[in-house]
Amino acid sequence: MSDVPISATVRIADVARHAGVSTATVSRVLSRPELVTEATREAVMAAVSATGYRVNLAARNLRKQRTGAIVALVPNLGNPFFARILAGMGQELGAAGYDLLVGDTMEAGGRHRALHRFLDPSRADGIILLDGQVTEADLAALPVAPPLVMACEWIEGVSLPRVVLDNALGAEMAARHLRELGHRRLGWIGGPPANVLHRARLEGICRVTGGAPPGYAGDFTPQAGAAAAQSWMAEPPAQRPTGIMAFSDESAAGFMGELQRHGVSIPRDVSVVGFDGIDWVAHLPVPLTTIRQPKRDLGRASARILLAHMRGDAPASTVLQPELLIRASTGAAPAD
Repeated sequence: MSDVPISATVRIADVARHAGVSTATVSRVLSRPELVTEATREAVMAAVSATGYRVNLAARNLRKQRTGAIVALVPNLGNPFFARILAGMGQELGAAGYDLLVGDTMEAGGRHRALHRFLDPSRADGIILLDGQVTEADLAALPVAPPLVMACEWIEGVSLPRVVLDNALGAEMAARHLRELGHRRLGWIGGPPANVLHRARLEGICRVTGGAPPGYAGDFTPQAGAAAAQSWMAEPPAQRPTGIMAFSDESAAGFMGELQRHGVSIPRDVSVVGFDGIDWVAHLPVPLTTIRQPKRDLGRASARILLAHMRGDAPASTVLQPELLIRASTGAAPAD
C-alpha cells in the first residue's frame, strides 16, 4: 500500500491506491459491500480511514433519492441485550454508506406513535424492527413505509423477512441441561404472555417436560425475577421447583439476587438458567448458566437482509442457533 496524505481533496483513486485495489472495487465496497469479501471490505474501509476520504452523502443521496439512514426500533434501550446487536447492524450498514439511527418504542410515546414517527420513507430508507409487540394492525394502518425487516422478535401472521434465534431450541437445551442434573421439578420465569419470545421459550420447555410446568409471571426484567423469588420462597419446600429457567438473563439475575439476600444457596437449593448471554452475567457472585444468542451476528445478518430487501432482491429469513453456556448457577438437584 502507498501512503496518501490526508487532505480535503482526497479522491476515490487515492483510496484505491492506498488499499491496492481498483477504483471500481472501492466504489463497490462503498455502495454494495455485500458483493465483495470481508477482507476486501476491511482493507478498503481502513484505506478510507487512513486517507480521510469522505463520501459526499448529500450529493449521492440526492441522485438516488434516499435519506442515507436506517432506523432500528428497539423495545427498551435500557436493556443491555441490544447493545451488541446494534453494533453488528452499525458495522454492516456503515460499510454500505448508511447511518444507523435508533428509536426506543418504549420512550417514543407508545409503539403506535413510534411507528408513525419512524416508519416514513422521508425519514429512513429502511427499518429494522426489534419490537414484537407491534401488531399486524399497526403495520396495516401505515399509508406507506420503507422496506422493513424484523429481528430478534417477530409478528405472527406477518410475512416480512426476519432474523431470529431458534428460541424454542434454546429453551429445550436449558430444560434438558436441568433434567440431566437430576431436576424433576422444573419452573420458569416468563415474559409478557402475548410476547412471541415467551411463547416460543415455553414451547421449548414443554418439549422436555411433556406439558407446561408451573411458572412465574414476568416481563423479562430484574424486578420480575425478584418477585418470582418471593413467590418461590412462599411455597412449601417440597413443592418448590429445583430447576428454574428464566426467559431472560435480567430476570434470572433478579431471581438469584433476591434469593441470596434471604440466605438461599445457588445452586445447592435451586439451579438457575438464564437466556440471552448478556456479558455481565458471567461476573455475578454466582456466574449464570445461560442460553447465548449470537447477538452481533444477529445484527449483521439483519442489516444484510435489509440491504438486499432495499435493492429489490427477495431476502430470505434467517434462523440462528443458540448455545448453552454452563456456569456455576446450575448443579445437581437437591435430595428430596
